[in-house]
Amino acid sequence: MSELPIAPFGRIIKNAGGKRIGEDAKEALEKVVEESADNISRQAVLLARHAGRVTVYASDIELAVKELS
Repeated sequence: MSELPIAPFGRIIKNAGGKRIGEDAKEALEKVVEESADNISRQAVLLARHAGRVTVYASDIELAVKELS
């Protein structure tokens, strides 16, 4: 079960130039984005813990993205 609403993914595709968007396309983008966000979040948490913190900062997210790219 997804934690994110589907409608914003349709808008993202539309803003990218999509004229008509299938429901399956919205769901596929949502799935990919959610999986990516989960991976980034897990890495950011590890970075925060490694730094001796329980708070995850934007810098942890940014570093996690760089490490996972």
